[in-house]
Amino acid sequence: MTHRHFHPAHSHGHAAGDGHHHGPLAPHPAQAAPWSILRMSLAGRLGAAVAVCAVMWLIVALAMRPS
Repeated sequence: MTHRHFHPAHSHGHAAGDGHHHGPLAPHPAQAAPWSILRMSLAGRLGAAVAVCAVMWLIVALAMRPS
């Protein structure tokens, strides 16, 4: 699939697949993750889970309060 752009000053075409500059067998280079739940300690993960549950129960309680 190819498409062309015509502008007053220039024209250029784009073909599908442009932008990749490595071979099909070469993988993308690894990138450092800024944050990962897998790097948290067990206590940190449990604390985060408890906090998420507390927020969700608060939403439920607010939604079910008598008006």
